[in-house]
Amino acid sequence: MSINRPVATALAAPLCFLTAACGSSSDGKASGGTTEAAVSKGGYPVTLDNCGRKQTFEQAPSRVVVMNGASVAEVSTLLALGLGDRIVANQQGYGMSEVPGRAAAIKKLPTGDIELNEAYDIPREAMLGLRPDLVLSVTTYGFDQKNGFATRDQLRQAGANSYVSPQGCDDDPSRMTVADSYRLLRDMGKVFDVSDKAEKLIAASEKHIAAVSATLEKAAKGTGEKKPEVMVLFSNMSMGGNDFSSVLAHGIANDILARAGGANAFSGTTRATFADLSKEKVAATDVDALVVISYNDPDPAAYAEKLLKEFPQWPAARNNTYVTLSDSMYLGPSNDLAVEKVAKMLHPDAF
Repeated sequence: MSINRPVATALAAPLCFLTAACGSSSDGKASGGTTEAAVSKGGYPVTLDNCGRKQTFEQAPSRVVVMNGASVAEVSTLLALGLGDRIVANQQGYGMSEVPGRAAAIKKLPTGDIELNEAYDIPREAMLGLRPDLVLSVTTYGFDQKNGFATRDQLRQAGANSYVSPQGCDDDPSRMTVADSYRLLRDMGKVFDVSDKAEKLIAASEKHIAAVSATLEKAAKGTGEKKPEVMVLFSNMSMGGNDFSSVLAHGIANDILARAGGANAFSGTTRATFADLSKEKVAATDVDALVVISYNDPDPAAYAEKLLKEFPQWPAARNNTYVTLSDSMYLGPSNDLAVEKVAKMLHPDAF
């Protein structure tokens, strides 16, 4: 599937989906942290410093609008925290999820019956007509007046707070790590006074990832094996001028790969989140494994198998080594599932 430029731009800005180094997952400090919170002992008011803007919550929001931004991080975080009933309009969805029932739950959420703009998102007048008390956007793009969106100042005048997700302040997800997913959970936990639940989710994720890491370390002890080189890309998606323009080079995917005992085969091709590669460059690179990410593609496995046939010289093709994933590879509450699935693909003998 080829997506048009507005959607490609919206996708490239937020997604991980998205980034290189392993960040600390226990202290809640996202790399390049976007928010700081102050909470009174009674729970409210809560004040977030989000992209340099103070957002004060006197009570838990009850009319939440989740903008598209080609993400499911925000809506999935709210659902994981049991806050689906607070959403009056949601524009996010990937069509599938590693979490059983999540895709169906997202599909059932109200959309607000909005006529979307060219970027497949909520224009200013429609947004204000929803009477939100909180609007979530993946990046500052969702509050850009030039693109026809309600600005953060206009929302404040209408009585709504606004929130830009971690690493979205400068619309650059190339530095994003799993710690940013935890930051999003913590922030929403504070805003909705469900911090205990947020911390339990974070602790469970950390424990799961630690168990995978321990298994890998035990299996690799004394072997000195080189980390498998992995190609991570979106299924049937075009975002640039070359044959392979939806290949992730940096972002949260790299953190997930590192925790799963792998490395990004194309991280050296660009400093940007996405690499825009020729077929010749891809063919000349030794790819040990594929991670194919589905963005509303019902059959990403078929795309993976097509790639392996196209490049039979890859070790990945000789060994038929690939995995298909969706929302767990992005910013969101389920990165631990991606770590486990990728680790089992790369190191099957360890499990």
